Amino acid sequence: MSNELQNIKNRFGIIGNFPALNRALEKSIQVAPTDISVLVIGESGVGKEFIPKIIHSESRRKHQPYIVVNCGAIPEGTIDSELFGHEKGAFTGATATRKGYFEVADGGTIFLDEVGELPLQTQVRLLRVLESGEFMKVGSSQVQKTNVRIVAATNVNMMKAIHDGRFREDLYYRLNTVQIDMPPLRERKGDIHLLFRKFAIDFAEKYRMPELELEPSAIHYIESYSFPGNVRQLRNLVEQMTVVERNRNITAEKLAEYIPMETHLPMVVNNQSTPKQNDFGSEREIMYKILFDMRNDINDLKSLTSELIKNRGTADLSNHEKNLINRIYTPESQQQVNSGSLLYFENNNDTPTVQTPTIISSPEDSYEDIEDIEVEENRPESLSLQNNEKDLIIKALEKHKGRRNRAADELGISQRTLYRKIKQYNLED
Repeated sequence: MSNELQNIKNRFGIIGNFPALNRALEKSIQVAPTDISVLVIGESGVGKEFIPKIIHSESRRKHQPYIVVNCGAIPEGTIDSELFGHEKGAFTGATATRKGYFEVADGGTIFLDEVGELPLQTQVRLLRVLESGEFMKVGSSQVQKTNVRIVAATNVNMMKAIHDGRFREDLYYRLNTVQIDMPPLRERKGDIHLLFRKFAIDFAEKYRMPELELEPSAIHYIESYSFPGNVRQLRNLVEQMTVVERNRNITAEKLAEYIPMETHLPMVVNNQSTPKQNDFGSEREIMYKILFDMRNDINDLKSLTSELIKNRGTADLSNHEKNLINRIYTPESQQQVNSGSLLYFENNNDTPTVQTPTIISSPEDSYEDIEDIEVEENRPESLSLQNNEKDLIIKALEKHKGRRNRAADELGISQRTLYRKIKQYNLED
C-alpha cells in the first residue's frame, strides 16, 4: 500500500484493506487534481460520502466552499430554489432574493448525494450547468455563470432508472465521466472485525465506558452476517451495545440478540421442521394455484376422452386403452374434482358404465368454478340437462350479439368453460 493511500485513510478515519476499497480510494486520489465529474456508486451505508471529501481535499479547490446536498431530502417543489436560488416574488413565500448552492459554491465543489432522486425538471437545469456552467434563478431571466465541480452519488440502479424514464440518459453520462464503486460490507469480511474494534474504541471514549471486545465465536458470527445496512448498521450496532451491555466480552449468543442470523431454510425445533408461517402461507397459495390449474387441465382431458369415446365407440379400444381410462375415471381420483358423470369399463368390457364421484367443496377455492357436465347416453335426465344447457348458451350469445365474454358473465361461468361448451354443441357459427 502506498504512503499516500495510507495517509488518506488515516486522515479520514477509513478502516480496511479490501482491494475494491483500496481501488476506490486510489481512483479518488487520481481524479482529484482534475475538474471532471465523478459518480460514486454503492449501497446505502457503505461510506460513499468519503469519496467527494477526498476529491475536494486533494484538488485545487480545497480552499473553496464544499457543499453537500441530499437530493432525496429536499421537497420537489423547492429543490430548484435550493440549488439555483430564486428572485423575490418568484413564488409564494419568496419574500427576498436568495442565492442557491451553485452560486454560493462558485469555485468549489458540490456533492449531490442520492442524485437519482432528482426530479426530471431539475435534471434539465443540472445538465445545462454541467455543459455550459450557466444557470438561471427561479423567477429570473438573467443567465448566471458558475465554476463548480460536481461529485454525485447514488444507490439507485441508474440503468433501470433510465429505462423507466426516471433519469435522463444524457445527464447520466455527463455525471459518470469517472465512476467509483464502493463495495458493500458483506464483501469485506476481513474488515468487519477491524471496523468493530475501531467503533468500540470511539464509543468507549465518547461514553467513558470500557471498550467492547469480541470473543472468537463472536468474531466468526459477525463476519458471517450479511449487514444489509453496511458500515452504518455496524456502527449503530457497536454504539448500542456500548451503552446497553454491562458485560464487555461479547459472545456469539449475545450478538444474535441484536443481529439474528437470517436464513432461508425452515427452523429446526426438536428435530422437526417448522417453517415460518408467512413463508408457508405464500407457498401454499402458489401450490393451490398449481393444483387448480392441473384440475382444469384434467377436466378438459376427461371431456375430450368422453367425446372421443362417444364419436368412435368402444369397439376400437385396446385393452391398454381401456385400462388407461379406468385409471383416469375412478372415484378415488375424483375426490377434488367437480361433479360429473364418469365412464368406466368393468373387467375391460366394451360397454362402459357410469359412476358419479363425491362432491367435495373447499372454502379456500378462490379460483373460478369449473363446470364439467359430460354426455351420458343411457340417462334421459342428462339429455334433458344437455338440451337446457345448450338453449341457455344460445340465448345468452344472442342476447349479447355473440360477445362471448359477456355471455359467460351472464351464464355465471368462465370464458374457458363457455368456449368448451360452444365447441361441444357445435355453436361456433
